[in-house]
Amino acid sequence: MNGTQWILFILIVQVIHFLGTWKLYVKAGRKAWEAAIPVYNAIVLMQIIKRPKWWVILLFIPIINLLMFPVVWVETIRSFGKNSLLDTWLVILTLGFYTYYINYTQDVAYVADRSLHPKTGLGEWVSSIVFAIVAATLVHTYFIQPYVIPTGSLERTLRIGDLLFVSKFHYGARAPMTTVAAPMVHDTIPGLGIRSYLNKPQLPYFRLPGFKKIKRNEIVVFSWPADTVRVFFKAEEGVKKPIDKKSNYVKRCVGVPGDSLSVVDGFVHVNGKQLQLPDRAKPQYDYFVYGKNGVSSRLLLQLGATEFYRYYVAESLSPVQIQALARNGYRINNQTSPIQIVTEGKGINPNLIRQYRLALKEVTNRQRLVTATDELVKSLENNTAIDSVVKIIEPRGQGIGNLFPQNPAFPWNYDNFGPIYIPEAGKTVPLDLNVLPLYKKIIRDYEGNTVSVSGNQIKINGRVADSYTFKQDYYWMMGDNRDHSEDSRAWGYVPENHIVGTPIFIWLSFDNFNDGIANWKPRWDRIFTTVHGDGEPRSYFKHFLIVLAGWFVFDFVRKRRKKAKK
Repeated sequence: MNGTQWILFILIVQVIHFLGTWKLYVKAGRKAWEAAIPVYNAIVLMQIIKRPKWWVILLFIPIINLLMFPVVWVETIRSFGKNSLLDTWLVILTLGFYTYYINYTQDVAYVADRSLHPKTGLGEWVSSIVFAIVAATLVHTYFIQPYVIPTGSLERTLRIGDLLFVSKFHYGARAPMTTVAAPMVHDTIPGLGIRSYLNKPQLPYFRLPGFKKIKRNEIVVFSWPADTVRVFFKAEEGVKKPIDKKSNYVKRCVGVPGDSLSVVDGFVHVNGKQLQLPDRAKPQYDYFVYGKNGVSSRLLLQLGATEFYRYYVAESLSPVQIQALARNGYRINNQTSPIQIVTEGKGINPNLIRQYRLALKEVTNRQRLVTATDELVKSLENNTAIDSVVKIIEPRGQGIGNLFPQNPAFPWNYDNFGPIYIPEAGKTVPLDLNVLPLYKKIIRDYEGNTVSVSGNQIKINGRVADSYTFKQDYYWMMGDNRDHSEDSRAWGYVPENHIVGTPIFIWLSFDNFNDGIANWKPRWDRIFTTVHGDGEPRSYFKHFLIVLAGWFVFDFVRKRRKKAKK
């Protein structure tokens, strides 16, 4: 739905409102025409139902208005004596059209001195819940949104199990484009597994003013541009999702509009210079670690490594034992002798070994593949049990077919990629068949044009084109876990209208987050830490507890004094 269509939609809603309420306006002592003037009619209606005028603002905020409309419908009929439970349900289930029945067929009188307080405990409870949901939805949609890090693409800068607060006001909150959606959930209703929104009608893209632009090296939350997934880890045909209902990703912005970017031997270069990451960034790469006497898992764990594989062998396993291992996510190769089991760095749960009486032996190889930060590499190199640590680099020209732009003419890989230009709104680039793969998705999918090729000619919207002018800004996002991050190297540019916000605060953090709540272990040093800034992150959890305790003491003393005065 474009801007013109949306204006027409609003006018239709205004006509529906006028036809269904003008007699009620008159009975309340107002003029009939006052029910027909957009915005003004809402102000007058607030006066009729004895509610504050600032409610009008809520009626024009997408998503919030879906919650407020039923409230206003109910308040309207109650202002004319329709207080029964049946009346309430009728006006809600008919989407407000019950007012037509009251407007044209009922001889109702306006109740000027109506009490605004709920008459029952249940009514008061419902009223409180409704406005709590409205307030929470307002904050969640336009100011701060909670977010959890589910994958290791930014490990160890942001850890799996970090629970964040994401600011939407830094870059300016993106107004919801999906107008009909369940509040406080994303694309799926929890427990039911069904879509939480309707595809139509859609609002045009609009972003509130922010107080800063995205800067290079900032960590950004955005809607995944390539998302066609209805349910993750379930093989099925893709679905077309509205922008604001695409899955949220979090990466580091390494390229901003107008930049020329390339990856050289694993390092990002911007405008011809190697990108210098902030000191809180902890980039990781894959290394081969060698030790003539074997590289033990215990040593790796002691030095702080967690991202590596462990290999166990067993002479035999019963079907029950195999099922138990598979059920817990361990990979089993029972086509070899002895049988091989592959696990992540944590190894096999000791309780599982005891429960199923598993007779296993870990294989300690001389060469291990380890994902490591610079600090960990130094610790490995300084350990006498380690002979060498070699960074794994995919050579230039050795392409990976599933990387952007998914074209054999661009033989790029994760370590050697580009160069590319990051489009800037209003800038024009020459267009030919050689560069079309880089911009085709932008022109067609993100900016809504048709693209076709006829011989050596490129046609955009049916017209021959040898250049293209971009309509919006684009960004290049990458994970700090460089060899284990599906990022812009896989699916390309992130459009400006996909930007959600920036994480500002870690309020909780747990180890073993994906192993079930029973296995969660708090990372106390990460709780109540900021995401951005210089130096090592500092936890403010103790300060929070002191302030909280001080508030409880103050509140207790205040109540005691108040009670004593009575």
